[in-house]
Amino acid sequence: MTSEQIGRLAAECGTPAYVFDISVLKQRVAYLRSRLPERVQLCYAIKANTFITGALNDSMPRFEVCSPGEYRVCEALHIPPEKLVISGVYKTPSFIRELVETQPGIGVYTVESPVQLRLLQEAAEAKKATLPVLLRLTSGNQFGLDKPVLREIIANRSQWDGLDILGIQYFSGTQKTSLKKLKRELEHLDELIAELESEYGFVCRELEYGPGLPAFYFQGDTFDEDAFFAEFSQLIQQLHTSAAITFEIGRGIAASCGTYLTQVVDCKRNKGQNYAILDGGMNHLVYFGQSMAMKLPHCRVYPLRSDGGEEVWNLCGALCTANDILVKQLSVRQLRIGDVISFENTGAYCMTEGISLFLSRALPQVFLLREDGSVLPVRSATDTYPLNTPNAQ
Repeated sequence: MTSEQIGRLAAECGTPAYVFDISVLKQRVAYLRSRLPERVQLCYAIKANTFITGALNDSMPRFEVCSPGEYRVCEALHIPPEKLVISGVYKTPSFIRELVETQPGIGVYTVESPVQLRLLQEAAEAKKATLPVLLRLTSGNQFGLDKPVLREIIANRSQWDGLDILGIQYFSGTQKTSLKKLKRELEHLDELIAELESEYGFVCRELEYGPGLPAFYFQGDTFDEDAFFAEFSQLIQQLHTSAAITFEIGRGIAASCGTYLTQVVDCKRNKGQNYAILDGGMNHLVYFGQSMAMKLPHCRVYPLRSDGGEEVWNLCGALCTANDILVKQLSVRQLRIGDVISFENTGAYCMTEGISLFLSRALPQVFLLREDGSVLPVRSATDTYPLNTPNAQ
């Protein structure tokens, strides 16, 4: 966003607010597409940012949803059912039955446990349908199936006649910059796929892999993304499997398109330290790896003043907790009440992962900055106090 756009939006619409730049979003998708092999298709994990889902509909082959609520978002945005990956460590039985009954065109379901396997089989039998599924392999946590369990399902797949097992899903974490780790994971998956074919005659038709592509939030972060993708693409090309490959990505797609705007509402000096109180806070701003403002995010102050000396400020949010510090020791010229602070790279998780009900403060406004430069309001400031109010006294 330009300085003019930030100033105008803050003045006309107020703060706090999220703004998601659709041009930046589409440029990011095009960049990823240009750096990855043609055999790789993308899947957007909408948990990263539900508000940009509709803008990705034309360019994204798949969308991962992990809850009934996320599915309702896609339904409201008219995302075709065949693009959906119904995932999640807990699949609500009533929701799965509803989907199987009313949406026969769902793209694929993931299986995270034997309980989920039986649930999908029973739903398929009741509908006399065959459901496409991916078996999620655990990376050593609560998600997915242990390898012996996955192998047993493959070995006895004939008993699951309501399920068409397409292949494997695997996700091992986020913010991965180590090509050695990615190489180990890809080789492990390649070997497993070959073993399943050799031992059980199972041909893996699809591998959905979460590479955990990094996003960079803090000043001083350095990373040669072009070089990274050049080497990563070579690793993918070296795979022996002929399975179709899908990369499930959240923050690697969404982070760069977001800007968070908040305003200085109070200034004070306590024990030799300058403090600016903002109308937003840690309930709105979530950077992976940030804790108590130990790192300096990319942020700017508007208006930018050239006169006067610089002073060091601590930027704190509006929550009644000492943890609500967004920036420590920021050098600013003539910081004043009413100034707007913009935080960059806030397109992923800020609006879905924050502690939004603390103190019953309203949720921020949300805007989409369209490709023609116009601003589309997509959520007004939303009171949260009704959610914290008992229904009956």
